[in-house]
Amino acid sequence: MNHFPNVASSIHRGLKALSRRQLTRTRFKSTPAFENATPAARATERKAAESSIKNGSSATTASSADAVPIGSTLVAMSLAIATVSGVAAITETSTASSCPKFDPQSQRFDQSTFTGRLSKMLLACDPFLLTYSTDEVMRCKEMVQDYQRMYEEKEVGVSEVELNRKLWEAQRVALAALHPDTVPFNGPICVAMVASQSTSALLFWSWMNQSQNALVNYFNRNASSTMTNETLAKSYAAAVGSALTVAFGLSTLIQKRFPPQQAMNLLKWVAFPSSVVASSLNCYIVRSPEISTGISLVDENGMDVLPGETSKIAAERGVNLTTMSRAVLQAPVFFLPPFLMSSIFAGIVTKNPMLRVPMSTYLLLVCFGIGLPASVAIFPQMGEIRVEDAEEKYHSLQNEKTGKGYEVLFYNKGL
Repeated sequence: MNHFPNVASSIHRGLKALSRRQLTRTRFKSTPAFENATPAARATERKAAESSIKNGSSATTASSADAVPIGSTLVAMSLAIATVSGVAAITETSTASSCPKFDPQSQRFDQSTFTGRLSKMLLACDPFLLTYSTDEVMRCKEMVQDYQRMYEEKEVGVSEVELNRKLWEAQRVALAALHPDTVPFNGPICVAMVASQSTSALLFWSWMNQSQNALVNYFNRNASSTMTNETLAKSYAAAVGSALTVAFGLSTLIQKRFPPQQAMNLLKWVAFPSSVVASSLNCYIVRSPEISTGISLVDENGMDVLPGETSKIAAERGVNLTTMSRAVLQAPVFFLPPFLMSSIFAGIVTKNPMLRVPMSTYLLLVCFGIGLPASVAIFPQMGEIRVEDAEEKYHSLQNEKTGKGYEVLFYNKGL
């Protein structure tokens, strides 16, 4: 039984070769010049014909590989969104029994651990949150505001664990729609960058990507920092300029040093190094005004310990940590999907070229949907700074509740 596939493969190859020879004979047999030619001339023409047929087959394969199957790509995009949402649902369900008692000023997950921060971000980035209507969001908001009464007048048959989970979920839904911070998602743009097979396409999508990143960095800056339109324009120009310079330089180098087909395959890797450099510069430049103005320091309850004053040291730490997390984010988005497509799924794509774009879309969006929460979770949202490491004006501050000096203060590093 194990020999049947080999036999079938041999028969297939034989029929293919036979059909190619038959096509060559049919093309030239009725030609008088072919019939009257010498044997050597006939052999030369026959080889040229077979080469033409092979080239035509290769061109057809390349054409099918370059074509974008819109329907399959949309299905892949939907499956990717469902996968990311499924991961969030699994995270929420698996931690339901360990929910602490609800407190709107607290956190459902321990933010001192990477696992806790990752769980929080996976739930915050759940695509399913987009499906809630305005009425549902407002009901969730009312539940959060009225949580004390819900505990006092708990329904019969509802355990405290179930009520805890219900309230935490209500807060998650409400914050997703009403919280001022936004989460950076540019999945379709990233797919286009990885799929780009020309310098012009790569430059266009790099510009789109960094433009979107600049907006996200601006709207997720620390709320206590200010930024003028002039500063924003300069930062944007520098960030986009760096992105295009890196993308153009690498793509030009590849196209000069490698044959066209190999260069086309290598272009998908350009998005990774160009995005690491450009996204890091983009984030740092857009957020850098915070370093000159400083950001507020708060206590463990979120209260400003020195109203009207800011810390430039804390601001620099926050900007540097955010820049590092943005650099790390590029790996699961621009490196992992091309790596998987070139290794594990290479055989599937070779046999079915039309699957290249749909599979790239699915892998990239899933890696983005999980990699984004993971990269943001590397560092805590609320950074810590010891009082002695901050400016001198914070050294002698007293905690009004305890009457003792502060040892650690906190700052919001931004997203």
